[in-house]
Amino acid sequence: MKPRNGMEVWIARGVVLAGLALTLAPFYFMFVFASHSRAEIFDLPPPLFFGSALGENLAILTSRIPFWRNLAWSLYVALASTALTLLFCSMAGFAFAAYRFRFKGALFALVMGTMLIPSFMNMIPSFMIMDALGWIDQHRALIIPGAANAFGIFLMRQFIEASVPVELVEAARLDGCGEWTIYRRVVLPLIQPALGTLGLVTFIASWNNFMGPLVVLRSAEQYTLPLALRSLQSPVNTEWGALMAGSAIATLPLLILYFIFSRQLIAGLTTGAVK
Repeated sequence: MKPRNGMEVWIARGVVLAGLALTLAPFYFMFVFASHSRAEIFDLPPPLFFGSALGENLAILTSRIPFWRNLAWSLYVALASTALTLLFCSMAGFAFAAYRFRFKGALFALVMGTMLIPSFMNMIPSFMIMDALGWIDQHRALIIPGAANAFGIFLMRQFIEASVPVELVEAARLDGCGEWTIYRRVVLPLIQPALGTLGLVTFIASWNNFMGPLVVLRSAEQYTLPLALRSLQSPVNTEWGALMAGSAIATLPLLILYFIFSRQLIAGLTTGAVK
């Protein structure tokens, strides 16, 4: 293979840096605008550096909506959704990968078929079911329905089939382990990379979920962050500085989560030998 010359290397680096700048620019300006007033944001040229109106924007934000309560509800819903999804999807994936039972293939195909249904088609039936259960304006309506989703079950089943040898499960049974013990002490340690991936995807999806809260939540005190921040917008009097401040605070948990777990997740994908 012909080695690249210096010009090609610099062009490649320039393309990568340009892509990086385009990716990070919205985040940078979100944090910058969070420290400026609405008038300063719409000045020409717009501000490129941090200002001194962050405290004022936070005061407007907390006076317009119960922001910290909404933040706490978002955190609660995201953590509960992630925990339940990891539990039920890993158990279902283990069942599909390790057990033999009648109609197993047809049932798995049915589960996968639900991925073909557009999400907007579930809105009215989901609302009717939540209303019949009395869950309108309750956060359980955002947590429980998606606890066993097709993507999570598929991911767990494929990873367990590839990473957990059948002989290991059978050896655990011969040693007298029950099914719950096998799942907890044999399967779960070997599928940690898949659990990490599914956990990150689920947390981010739940944290950013807008349509679900819009359908089932009614009172401002129960809103999650995406819905609460949307309520700040109006056709004539939107406090963009306060909105940017709230958006910046809402983005921080995702950034922290990424920086904490991304390296561990990537390392976990390359390890996991059977002991």
